Amino acid sequence: MSKLKYALYTGCTARESTPELLSSTLAVAEKLGIELVLLDEASCCGASHLQDFDEFLSLVLNARNICYAEKLGLPMVTICNTCQLNTVMTKERLDHDPEMKAKVNEKLAEVGLEYKGTSSVRHFLYALIDDYGLENIRQKVVKPLSHFNIAPFYGCHNIRPSHIHFKHNNIAPESEYDIGEGGGEMLIHEEPLMEKYTHENPYAPTSLDRLIEALEGKPVEYESKNKCCGFHVDLQAPETSNALSGTALLDAIDHEADLMVTPCPLCQLNMDLKQESAGKQLGRDIELPVLHMPQMVALALGCTPEQIGLKYNVTKATQLV
Repeated sequence: MSKLKYALYTGCTARESTPELLSSTLAVAEKLGIELVLLDEASCCGASHLQDFDEFLSLVLNARNICYAEKLGLPMVTICNTCQLNTVMTKERLDHDPEMKAKVNEKLAEVGLEYKGTSSVRHFLYALIDDYGLENIRQKVVKPLSHFNIAPFYGCHNIRPSHIHFKHNNIAPESEYDIGEGGGEMLIHEEPLMEKYTHENPYAPTSLDRLIEALEGKPVEYESKNKCCGFHVDLQAPETSNALSGTALLDAIDHEADLMVTPCPLCQLNMDLKQESAGKQLGRDIELPVLHMPQMVALALGCTPEQIGLKYNVTKATQLV
């Protein structure tokens, strides 16, 4: 296969609060021969909070980030569900609203940039599954995860709204999908497309499950795997955040999970940090290691705990060391 090359938009969390996410992402790329070019000039996506305060500023900010990938002539990959959502929502708006695109470009011109819409944007999870391929990943496994029951936690922003996910994470040719008004269903017209692209049902997602299987782990089926972790309501309603995180963690534990894995650093932070407080609120002890998706992949590919920053995880995955 030809070498894969992407512009990596890390977002801010992987640079600061979860450095283990960035180090494990780079470790996976090195093991698989994927070239990642870090977009060091990019900034925060707004984290779904700026969007509520100043929509136009949010569009300019995210368009600016995409511009750096466009300057390199590369597709962009993200490693945060919220970054993925905010970036593709900006791309979707500007690619279909010429008037807004012109206004945004007027501001971008002040820093010598122009949004053109030439770079695709997708999460690293789907780049691994669809571009590199699960079978190719399976062949690279040197430390099978066969002893572990692994609970996949998808979160919300990478699989919903479904029409955004279908269009951008799957990179299907435009003639081959139909998107309903207001975020309706995607209709696959050709059976081969279902084999080529990750056709993710937001109510019953499978991508993380299939990745776990490719690494020879045992995916845990449980109801909460596609629920919200509560991160974005933590400041306003910490008890609600605790309930969301705690319920999902206990659901995974009750289905005999040894650890949990998620493609979103915000989900990982909330699920990893809130186990004690959520447990007190819900009246049960909670102890479950929560890994970033690239940490799990890197371990199976033979990376050391040091390479993937396992020491930074709050709930220690001692069984993996």
